[in-house]
Amino acid sequence: MLNIVLVEPEIPPNTGNVARLCAATGATLHLVKPLGFEISDKHLKRAGLDYWDMLDIRVYENYAEFEEKNPEGPRYLATTKAQRLHTDIQYQQGGYLLFGKETKGLSPEILARYPESTLRLPMIAGARSLNLSNSVAVVVYEALRQWGNPELI
Repeated sequence: MLNIVLVEPEIPPNTGNVARLCAATGATLHLVKPLGFEISDKHLKRAGLDYWDMLDIRVYENYAEFEEKNPEGPRYLATTKAQRLHTDIQYQQGGYLLFGKETKGLSPEILARYPESTLRLPMIAGARSLNLSNSVAVVVYEALRQWGNPELI
């Protein structure tokens, strides 16, 4: 129903927090290499706590492999460079929410593939960005709110 894609994440606790969010909401987590850590990293596991057995996780060698294995479904790209707010988007079930690495965001090449599908979170002037796992949570819960929070109690 909902797919979270972290492209080249660098910080284990952020990915662990997103993994826990995915487990708690039934979303699938897609990780696109290179990763800034090993999947067995203790910080990653600690942040995800005991939710790993509830998680549907898929790992790809690069972005091309992700696209090849997931050709269908709308893409929603989070970037500080977008004009539209995350609340201006009508999220479709089966879509993919894409987030880039903590230090640089999504690459210009990925952003150029889906220029009409970018979104941003509102912030005060001068703020660079929000924490990756916080950003993912905000967008995930907006999509779920629009859908009436299916299957969540």
